[in-house]
Amino acid sequence: MMNLYYDLHIHSCLSPCGDDDMTPANIAGMAMLKGLDVIAVTDHNSCQNCPAVCKLAAEYGILALPGMELTTMEEVHAVCLFPALSDALAFDRYVSDRLPPVPNREDIFGKQQIYSEQDEITGTLPYLLINATSISFEGLWELVDRYHGVMFPAHIDKTAFSLISNLGFIPEDSRFTCAEVKDMKKLHDLQKSNPYLDQCRILSNSDAHQLELIHEPYYTLSAEAKTAEAVIAALKTKPDFLQNHVESML
Repeated sequence: MMNLYYDLHIHSCLSPCGDDDMTPANIAGMAMLKGLDVIAVTDHNSCQNCPAVCKLAAEYGILALPGMELTTMEEVHAVCLFPALSDALAFDRYVSDRLPPVPNREDIFGKQQIYSEQDEITGTLPYLLINATSISFEGLWELVDRYHGVMFPAHIDKTAFSLISNLGFIPEDSRFTCAEVKDMKKLHDLQKSNPYLDQCRILSNSDAHQLELIHEPYYTLSAEAKTAEAVIAALKTKPDFLQNHVESML
């Protein structure tokens, strides 16, 4: 097994709330400077900057997983990660068809910029990406799994756009194997009030919208190899109690 330093929730300049300097090259370069092994760019409801990020990160020896932060119809944020760009872009098309056609207002919400592998702007997306899709949280695990990916609820300790804040509870029939906690000091209380979390791998990511907020090499994930397939497989496997405790504290 390998212990990989990770940050699996990073926004690029495609997200309207992301800084304009969150270009694929800058993200990859910052991840290299910080000493991360695995990253994921997870823009709101889109994977369109994943091809550039994956290529540029690989040039630094960093594994980049293509991903998305999906907003469900309940306005729950969920991170969706995929082992291959083809899977991510197929999922992107599925989500795009279920995003309301509300035009983005750059003067209010910010730009939604698509970048090439040469780190040049190639276009923008017209519809506001931060809106809720028509996809329900119920069945989301199975939906993402059909695209060979893994899903986990984002920042469950936040008071907005999280599974617990918006639904008020974790559904008993949930199947997700990981959960993201922004502030790990809140983990104990979360586990006391939500026993389902005891069987989840607990992740802590930056949810960075600015370059300097990308995580330092602090949290690790154990995987069989430094490959997209191995990392996805690790995220889909529920850890034993000791492994979960150690990874959460690292």
